[in-house]
Amino acid sequence: MSEYEAITADTGPEQVGLTFLTIAHGLRGAVDRHMQSTVGLSLSRTKVLQALATHGTLHQAQLADTLGQAPRSVTQIVEGLERLGLVSRTDDTDDRRRKTVSLTAAGSTTLTAAEEAGSHVLRKLFGSLDPQQLKSLQTSLARLDTALAD
Repeated sequence: MSEYEAITADTGPEQVGLTFLTIAHGLRGAVDRHMQSTVGLSLSRTKVLQALATHGTLHQAQLADTLGQAPRSVTQIVEGLERLGLVSRTDDTDDRRRKTVSLTAAGSTTLTAAEEAGSHVLRKLFGSLDPQQLKSLQTSLARLDTALAD
């Protein structure tokens, strides 16, 4: 019996939920590993670049709020991205203790490559499902999303 068969033997809500979490963790890891190996950028660093591409220049505290992460964690990621030349940090004109973070041209180019690398893995894995399975999964995920919002 495979590990997957062992964790899916029971189809109750709790066991299915645990199976989902296990697979989601594995999926995230697969995307992260592929992005790291092809672009040299982790999924967490990519999310920072995506937030800046979407929202524009942000203070580090705003960036942390946008990402739902601790400010210290975001500071470490931003420092690494700055060393790579993918973001720039400047002092805030009103408060020198605050840093403003902007996406650089190199950051934008790298973000595009990282997103393509992540999409490649998702197309490969989810492409193994037939159209009806994809539709059913999308419906199930939408219901879970609604349940989370409630």
